[in-house]
Amino acid sequence: MKSKIYLMLIGFAVFTGATFNLAKYSVHYFSAASAAAWRFGIAALVMILILGWQKQIKLKIIKDYWKMYILLGIVGIFGFNTFFFLGMQYTAPLNGALIMGTNPLVTALFAYFILKNPITKQQFLGIFFALVGVILVLTQGSLEIVQTLSISKGDLLILSGNVCWALYGILGRKYLKGSSSMETTTYTMIMGSLCLIVLTFFLPSPQPLSHVTVLAWGAILFMALFTSVLGYLWWNKGMATIGASNTSLFFNLVPVVTMMLSILTGAPVSLPQVIGTCLVILGVLTASGFLRLRRKQKVSPSI
Repeated sequence: MKSKIYLMLIGFAVFTGATFNLAKYSVHYFSAASAAAWRFGIAALVMILILGWQKQIKLKIIKDYWKMYILLGIVGIFGFNTFFFLGMQYTAPLNGALIMGTNPLVTALFAYFILKNPITKQQFLGIFFALVGVILVLTQGSLEIVQTLSISKGDLLILSGNVCWALYGILGRKYLKGSSSMETTTYTMIMGSLCLIVLTFFLPSPQPLSHVTVLAWGAILFMALFTSVLGYLWWNKGMATIGASNTSLFFNLVPVVTMMLSILTGAPVSLPQVIGTCLVILGVLTASGFLRLRRKQKVSPSI
């Protein structure tokens, strides 16, 4: 069962890694709010159709958890995307990626204080390996790049989005125990997409819809079906099955995927980035339990 969950979370990382490139292309034709609204609007429609087809629309579940669906929709869909896209207007991509790379640590801290989940030595070691790996991947091992990073308005906005993403998983795990991952994903997407649609009235798109290319619509469709529908569904399933701290570690694979896509497009990759990639994978394997720490066995004294 866990192996299936791990494969799902790897799929989440792959789709999310590809989304950065697709989002960068799509914002040439859509505003940040419009791109997010189309993405999650389509995703919410697909999810509600799937729920209806499977006859899983339960009015009792909606009645019991509608307040939390609204809260998580605002926090995890609307809040995360709004802070992220606004933040990227004021800060460098490297700063944003480094801040988002701390998500497993932020999630583990929230899990400790809200869910009362202890942070094991193995999880701490995994988080450490993955965090160092992310920094190496993104900075190419250059200390000068790290030293020149500065805290700006954009950095604070990205950090707020990071907090929103961590809270989305933690609060859902704590307060939506009777809601399936399918129900949680669907109803929070509906709430979040409605908020994003309202925001589009205040942030006009750079191009009219008639000028949007087929490739741009294709990018939106990919993000809606793969990153949003499958990605959020698999993420929530991971949260419910292996816990918040272990699930959040897979977020560190996202920059690894981005680096691999860079290789495919011919971009140069340095040795520190390769080492960082290995550390990220080692961190995920360690914290998720694939690699276990050896315990010293007590040797009984001979009589």
